Formats: sequence, structure tokens, C-alpha cells
Amino acid sequence: MIIDNQRINCLKCKHYYITWDPKSPKGCKAFGFKSSAMPSIAVFASSGKPCMNFEQKMQAQA
Repeated sequence: MIIDNQRINCLKCKHYYITWDPKSPKGCKAFGFKSSAMPSIAVFASSGKPCMNFEQKMQAQA
């Protein structure tokens, strides 16, 4: 469960990706958009609610 005042780190989310677009280098596969800001910040700015699609990336095993 995510508390409203807790910042979501997109770098740890499996839906986050880096785009080739220099104006919008950060993307979210769950919501299907690219942005110049972190996707979680863009989601909060547009909806007023924290991102509900955050899913922790699987750790690579050595």
C-alpha cells in the first residue's frame, strides 16, 4: 500500500523506460505516455493521486 505523501521512485518500477525522444526522455508503459518529468510526478500533477500502477522490478540474480 502506498501512502499519499510517499514519493514513488519510477526508476524501481517495471513500467518505467527511457525513450529516444530528447524532449520526453522518460516513459511509462502502464499509462502509455512519455514525459520530461518522472512519470509518477506527471500522474500526480494530472490526477492529484499517487501512481497506482507501481510494480517493483525484479532483481537480477548473479
